[in-house]
Amino acid sequence: MANGIILSNPFFVNYILPFVLLFTVIFAILQKSKIFGEGKKQIDALVSLVIALIVITFSNAVGIITSLMPFLAVSVVIILVFLLMYSMVFQGEDKFHLPKGIKIGLSIVIVIAVVVAVLMATGAWDYIKYEWLYTQESSSIFTNAIFLIIVAAVIAIMVWPTKGGEKK
Repeated sequence: MANGIILSNPFFVNYILPFVLLFTVIFAILQKSKIFGEGKKQIDALVSLVIALIVITFSNAVGIITSLMPFLAVSVVIILVFLLMYSMVFQGEDKFHLPKGIKIGLSIVIVIAVVVAVLMATGAWDYIKYEWLYTQESSSIFTNAIFLIIVAAVIAIMVWPTKGGEKK
């Protein structure tokens, strides 16, 4: 039977990866903040090295770091998806111009889509859909709330002032 690859080796996961992550993040923070002065990469690297080595000697700190990494990765992917969808609405205004109301509406739809995607990916959507929506007590409340939201949206669209007669 073949052994696992190097990426699943406990030494690699518990020492090498947290060390590289900490060293890189601390070095980037020191470079950006310029605490030790302009062009002091050697000092920033040395301080980053010492801090990263000290942190990986404590197993509790490494345990916290390794347990937060899946959450960080998922969060970064969620933010990336949101920014990609958001940039489709707000980028390239010199080529194609959307009215402000449509941009706001699309932004709201994008936020709702990202939230629903996260709920579906985590399995919380099934809980909301079956346990919360289809119970006898909450079903009528939810239906009435949706109806009131739709009525309010229609009234808001009809009453919303329009800019008629203005030239762009």
